Amino acid sequence: MLDQISGLPGDMLDHAAYHKDFARQLENLGGVVWKLERSQVFRELNDPSWQAFVSGDWRRSISLLEQDREAVRTEARHNRYQGLKIRRVRVVERPFTPYLQWELYALRMLAEEGFELAALPADELSAIEARGQLPEVVIIGKRVLYEVRYRRDWTPCGAKRITAPDVIRTAASEIARLYNKGEPLLDFFEREVAPLPAPAI
Repeated sequence: MLDQISGLPGDMLDHAAYHKDFARQLENLGGVVWKLERSQVFRELNDPSWQAFVSGDWRRSISLLEQDREAVRTEARHNRYQGLKIRRVRVVERPFTPYLQWELYALRMLAEEGFELAALPADELSAIEARGQLPEVVIIGKRVLYEVRYRRDWTPCGAKRITAPDVIRTAASEIARLYNKGEPLLDFFEREVAPLPAPAI
């Protein structure tokens, strides 16, 4: 199913509409939010840490990430109170792109504060990527699936919203299987990322 999502019909939402709809769908939701993150490069234009990273200031970039910790901790606490679990599969290719190395530091903090993340080697997807790279997917409980959309330079620009129950159910099961194949992100980070020097930009 994951390899078919790009060809399925859905409601096209621009960036603002996607974020508004996403927040609405999360209201009073328990259960699991699944996220599959496949691309090795994104542009996070509104993130000060990303801006420091692309300017070449690695130390400041990591420092700015750390400044977000309390907000991440508060969000994790709220999710636990609501009975909501965020489970994320981060596909990793080697050698790491500079972006991925930066993002793995951000994901480490999420994992440290209680978000559930798994790192999955890209070769685990070979059987389901025969027709091309999988899309970026977010599934909110049984309510909605979003195929997150990007411009050619990987700047986010909105999402396609799919509400067909069979699509949501099957795609969630497939992401869950990938999650179970992955390695806990903190273990992966300590072995594969922590020893690396700052990436060259």
